Amino acid sequence: MQPIRKHDEDVTEDQPAAPRATRLKPGERRVHILQTLAAMLEAPKNEKITTAALAARLGVSEAALYRHFASKAQMFEGLIEFIEQTLFGLINQIVAKEPNGILQARAIALTLLNFSAKNPGMTRVLTCEALVGEHERLTERVNQLLERVEASLKQCLRLGVMDASGHKEHAEQHAIPAIPLSADYDPVVRASLLLSYIIGRWHRFVRSGFSRAPNEQADAQLRLILQ
Repeated sequence: MQPIRKHDEDVTEDQPAAPRATRLKPGERRVHILQTLAAMLEAPKNEKITTAALAARLGVSEAALYRHFASKAQMFEGLIEFIEQTLFGLINQIVAKEPNGILQARAIALTLLNFSAKNPGMTRVLTCEALVGEHERLTERVNQLLERVEASLKQCLRLGVMDASGHKEHAEQHAIPAIPLSADYDPVVRASLLLSYIIGRWHRFVRSGFSRAPNEQADAQLRLILQ
């Protein structure tokens, strides 16, 4: 999400009036509210965000916020939905372009880490640290998102095992590079480990005040996890 410009509604007599911005449509205003919420979550100190502070940042009244979202919880739900749509759009692109299941899982993991690095405020939502004290359904919603990610990783790794375990015809048909795997390779266990690694990297990124990049040394570490 790109930063949002503040729209001032009141101008003093001593202050020249700025050119009036184009009036936003309801859907655009909702997006700007979510953009601003995500930006406020990027503050190094993990302080609870109030609707009053969010309204002040936007330069509108709290009542104006509630015309677009019934509650702050609904704002967070909108942000979670945006994150989910973005991530699974990227995941679907990876699966469509990369035929090798192991490389699919690796690319997905890197994508999740890179998304975090570029969107620190949204990372606070993914780790649920921004949701402390909020409605419990928000944490459940994030958990559902992560379960979808883990299911995608399992599917990728199962494909990788199938390609590595003798399905040469399938591999040759799709020009899949051979990646040696151990005889006891378990896609379910590896997918769980991979997701735990990603979540751990997100947490370290947040707790370091966004100073420890989540994708630091990720290439080498993912090779250890996936092969």
